[in-house]
Amino acid sequence: MQDEKTSNKAERLATQMLLDMGVPAHLKGYRYVRTAVIMVEEDMSVVGSVTKLLYPELAKRYNTTDGKIERAIRNAIEVSWARGNRSTFERLFGYCAESGQGRPTNSEYIAAVADAVRIQLNN
Repeated sequence: MQDEKTSNKAERLATQMLLDMGVPAHLKGYRYVRTAVIMVEEDMSVVGSVTKLLYPELAKRYNTTDGKIERAIRNAIEVSWARGNRSTFERLFGYCAESGQGRPTNSEYIAAVADAVRIQLNN
Protein backbone atom coordinates (compact mmCIF):
# COMPACT_ATOMS: atom_id res chain seq x y z
CA MET A 1 0.00 0.00 0.00
CA GLN A 2 1.26 3.45 -0.85
CA ASP A 3 1.47 6.33 1.55
CA GLU A 4 -0.72 9.36 0.86
CA LYS A 5 2.12 11.50 -0.55
CA THR A 6 3.08 8.81 -3.09
CA SER A 7 -0.57 8.22 -3.95
CA ASN A 8 -1.12 11.95 -4.60
CA LYS A 9 2.00 12.08 -6.76
CA ALA A 10 0.79 9.03 -8.73
CA GLU A 11 -2.55 10.73 -9.29
CA ARG A 12 -0.86 13.95 -10.48
CA LEU A 13 1.40 12.02 -12.86
CA ALA A 14 -1.54 10.01 -14.23
CA THR A 15 -3.56 13.20 -14.71
CA GLN A 16 -0.70 14.96 -16.49
CA MET A 17 -0.10 11.97 -18.74
CA LEU A 18 -3.78 11.52 -19.68
CA LEU A 19 -4.14 15.19 -20.54
CA ASP A 20 -0.94 15.01 -22.63
CA MET A 21 -2.40 11.99 -24.41
CA GLY A 22 -5.50 14.01 -25.31
CA VAL A 23 -8.07 12.45 -22.98
CA PRO A 24 -10.62 15.24 -22.36
CA ALA A 25 -11.22 15.74 -18.63
CA HIS A 26 -14.98 16.18 -19.12
CA LEU A 27 -15.48 12.56 -20.24
CA LYS A 28 -16.57 10.01 -17.65
CA GLY A 29 -13.98 7.68 -19.11
CA TYR A 30 -11.25 10.12 -18.09
CA ARG A 31 -12.02 9.58 -14.38
CA TYR A 32 -12.33 5.85 -14.89
CA VAL A 33 -9.02 5.58 -16.77
CA ARG A 34 -7.23 7.72 -14.17
CA THR A 35 -8.55 5.60 -11.31
CA ALA A 36 -7.71 2.41 -13.22
CA VAL A 37 -4.16 3.63 -13.88
CA ILE A 38 -3.64 4.36 -10.18
CA MET A 39 -5.08 0.96 -9.20
CA VAL A 40 -2.84 -0.85 -11.71
CA GLU A 41 0.21 1.19 -10.69
CA GLU A 42 -0.34 -0.05 -7.12
CA ASP A 43 -1.00 -3.67 -8.17
CA MET A 44 0.02 -4.69 -11.70
CA SER A 45 -1.77 -8.05 -11.45
CA VAL A 46 -5.12 -6.25 -11.74
CA VAL A 47 -4.48 -5.40 -15.41
CA GLY A 48 -4.34 -9.10 -16.25
CA SER A 49 -7.99 -9.44 -15.38
CA VAL A 50 -9.77 -6.25 -16.36
CA THR A 51 -13.20 -7.84 -16.75
CA LYS A 52 -13.07 -9.84 -13.52
CA LEU A 53 -11.26 -7.41 -11.20
CA LEU A 54 -10.73 -3.92 -12.60
CA TYR A 55 -14.11 -3.09 -14.17
CA PRO A 56 -16.16 -4.49 -11.26
CA GLU A 57 -14.09 -2.50 -8.74
CA LEU A 58 -14.46 0.69 -10.77
CA ALA A 59 -18.19 0.05 -11.18
CA LYS A 60 -18.52 -0.32 -7.41
CA ARG A 61 -16.54 2.89 -6.76
CA TYR A 62 -18.53 4.93 -9.26
CA ASN A 63 -21.91 3.26 -8.67
CA THR A 64 -22.41 2.10 -12.26
CA THR A 65 -22.10 -1.11 -14.30
CA ASP A 66 -19.05 -2.94 -15.64
CA GLY A 67 -20.31 -2.46 -19.20
CA LYS A 68 -20.64 1.30 -18.81
CA ILE A 69 -17.13 1.46 -17.34
CA GLU A 70 -15.68 -0.52 -20.25
CA ARG A 71 -17.50 1.58 -22.86
CA ALA A 72 -16.56 4.92 -21.27
CA ILE A 73 -12.89 3.89 -21.07
CA ARG A 74 -12.95 2.69 -24.69
CA ASN A 75 -14.51 5.99 -25.79
CA ALA A 76 -11.91 8.03 -23.87
CA ILE A 77 -9.11 6.02 -25.49
CA GLU A 78 -10.63 6.45 -28.97
CA VAL A 79 -10.87 10.23 -28.49
CA SER A 80 -7.33 10.30 -27.10
CA TRP A 81 -6.02 8.25 -30.03
CA ALA A 82 -7.57 10.69 -32.50
CA ARG A 83 -6.33 13.91 -30.90
CA GLY A 84 -3.45 13.07 -28.55
CA ASN A 85 0.27 13.78 -28.62
CA ARG A 86 1.79 11.41 -31.22
CA SER A 87 5.25 11.43 -29.65
CA THR A 88 3.77 10.25 -26.35
CA PHE A 89 2.00 7.39 -28.14
CA GLU A 90 5.19 6.41 -29.91
CA ARG A 91 7.12 6.47 -26.63
CA LEU A 92 4.51 4.43 -24.72
CA PHE A 93 3.28 2.02 -27.37
CA GLY A 94 6.08 1.99 -29.94
CA TYR A 95 3.75 3.01 -32.75
CA CYS A 96 1.26 5.69 -33.66
CA ALA A 97 -2.01 6.01 -35.54
CA GLU A 98 -0.26 6.90 -38.81
CA SER A 99 1.64 3.60 -38.82
CA GLY A 100 -1.55 1.81 -39.75
CA GLN A 101 -1.83 -0.09 -36.49
CA GLY A 102 -5.04 0.28 -34.54
CA ARG A 103 -5.39 1.90 -31.17
CA PRO A 104 -4.32 -0.10 -28.13
CA THR A 105 -6.86 -2.12 -26.17
CA ASN A 106 -8.19 -0.78 -22.88
CA SER A 107 -5.88 -3.03 -20.88
CA GLU A 108 -2.82 -2.20 -23.04
CA TYR A 109 -3.50 1.52 -22.67
CA ILE A 110 -4.04 1.35 -18.90
CA ALA A 111 -0.99 -0.89 -18.38
CA ALA A 112 1.29 1.37 -20.44
CA VAL A 113 0.22 4.53 -18.63
CA ALA A 114 0.47 2.81 -15.22
CA ASP A 115 3.94 1.53 -16.06
CA ALA A 116 5.06 5.02 -17.12
CA VAL A 117 3.68 6.45 -13.87
CA ARG A 118 5.50 3.77 -11.85
CA ILE A 119 8.77 4.53 -13.63
CA GLN A 120 8.41 8.27 -12.98
CA LEU A 121 7.61 7.63 -9.30
CA ASN A 122 10.76 5.52 -8.92
CA ASN A 123 13.00 8.21 -10.46
